[in-house]
Formats: sequence, C-alpha cells, structure tokens
Amino acid sequence: MRKPVRKAVIPAAGLGTRFLPATKAQPKEMLPLVDKPTIQYIVEEAVASGIEEILIVTSSMKRPIEDHFDKSYELEDTLEKKGKLEMLEMVKEISNLVQIHYVRQKEAKGLGHAILCAKTFIKDEPFVVLLGDDVVVNDENPATKQLVQAYNKIGCSIMGVQRVPHEEVYKYGIVHPAESQRFNGDSRMVKLTGMVEKPRIDEAPSDLAIMGRYVLTPEIFEMLEDQEPGTGGEIQLTDAIDRLMDRQAVYAYDFQGKRYDVGDKFGFIKATIDFALEREDLGQQVRDYLLKEILPRLEGERVSL
Repeated sequence: MRKPVRKAVIPAAGLGTRFLPATKAQPKEMLPLVDKPTIQYIVEEAVASGIEEILIVTSSMKRPIEDHFDKSYELEDTLEKKGKLEMLEMVKEISNLVQIHYVRQKEAKGLGHAILCAKTFIKDEPFVVLLGDDVVVNDENPATKQLVQAYNKIGCSIMGVQRVPHEEVYKYGIVHPAESQRFNGDSRMVKLTGMVEKPRIDEAPSDLAIMGRYVLTPEIFEMLEDQEPGTGGEIQLTDAIDRLMDRQAVYAYDFQGKRYDVGDKFGFIKATIDFALEREDLGQQVRDYLLKEILPRLEGERVSL
C-alpha cells in the first residue's frame, strides 16, 4: 500500500550572502515580506498542502528561525495585559501551525547533503522538499499540494517546474522531458529522461525550469549517500535525482501559481510590492504612493530622455 506524503523538509542552512549586510546577524529566511518572514510563507504552504510534520535543516546561525516558531511566553503575556488580543492570537497561531523539528547541517556541503540530513526523520516515507528562496502564491491550490496530488496518482518522485522564457533557460536547472510519456494525457505531468543545470540557450532540452518544490521517494537517500560532489564541489540534489531515474521513473509537474524568487534582490522587491498591494490595511496606501509619487517620477525621467 502506498504511504501518504505526511512530512516535509525545508533546507535553511545557507549563509544568504546575496543579502549582506542584512544577513550578517540574521537568517535570510527571516527577512520579511512586509511583516511576515519568508520562511513562514513556506511553512504555511506546507500546512495548507496537508503536511503534518516539518524538518527544517539549519546551521549554527539560524536560531532565530527556531525562536520564531516557538512559544513566546513573555510576548504573549505582554500582549494579553495590554489587551492586544488580535496580535496575541496571531502570535499563538505561529507557534501552533504544525509540528516542526530541527537538525543542523554541520558543514556546507550543498543542497543534496542538507536533504541527506533528514534521512532519520523521513525514514521510509515519501516526502516534500520546499526551498525557501521560492515563494509561490496559489490560494486555491498551493503548489506543494498540486505535487502531492500528482504523486498520489503515480507514486513516483516529482519535480515541480514552470515554463520560463527560452532566453532565460541558462539561469535554471532545466528538465529533459520524454514527450511521448505524459501521464494519462495530463498536459502538466511528464516523465523525465534527464536534467541539465544552467544550459546554454541553444542546448536547453526544454523550457521547463526546476522551481524549488519536490516530492521525493525515500530511495533518494541511497543516491545521496554515495553521491560525488558536483557543481561548486557540493553534493547536488539534482545529480542524485538524475541517478534515481536509472532505478525508477521521475516526473516533472508544471504547477500553477505565481512564483517569486525571494533569494534574488529584485525578486524580493517584487514580492514585497505585490504582497503589500494585496493587503487590506496597506494596499490602497501603496497603490496611491505608486501612482502619485513613483509613476510621475518615472514619466518625468522618460520625458527628460
């Protein structure tokens, strides 16, 4: 009998050097989109997808992540005494979202090694991997839930992908689909024959880019345990998945949702603006500011050119 997908792994051990100096003394995963840390969006997506337990892979500098999802007695007591009951409820909800476990990646050996750190936690179950640099918005059907639903149909490892402009394929890991092997005619799910990391534009096997969401079978750990270092001298998850294809089918699923690369400064700014515009308490203010202050300024620059 096929085991259900109950567990998720969130790698969060990276140094976040692209956001220095902001990440000198705080984890990049705690940088807020408006007023919520990016990692909370990731955890909430997992919970909305039916995940019951989460393992966050951290490092020695990531203690604030643990504190954020822990109960804060002093803060809760202060909010209660001041009658700030809405804030109190919000704070309590964060610590009660889901059962979260932690393990430290003691050496920076790459994403594949970070996933390997989860072997004892996962045991022999299929599991989800959510990368914190990718925030995906789909309120009706979260990206991770779409992948879990796809797994429930086929019982194979699945890589979450989205189509990117062909001229941008060199920025991503690109999958090589076996076009004749779509699952039951599902236009969004296709069997893979391989992957290429950041290919040349004229050598890309498709426009389907890997986007930080995976459902993996536990056999991936066998691959990771003897995986040779790859790009950057690190143990790469994509290399292990590529080898897994020799033993069992691996599919790609073109999930639906607006994806933000919050590991990129411009992507982070775009997400912040869009999330602010969607807020009932901020949306109109931000919209007015953009229209009255920013747009005229840009129009003036265009005229001067």
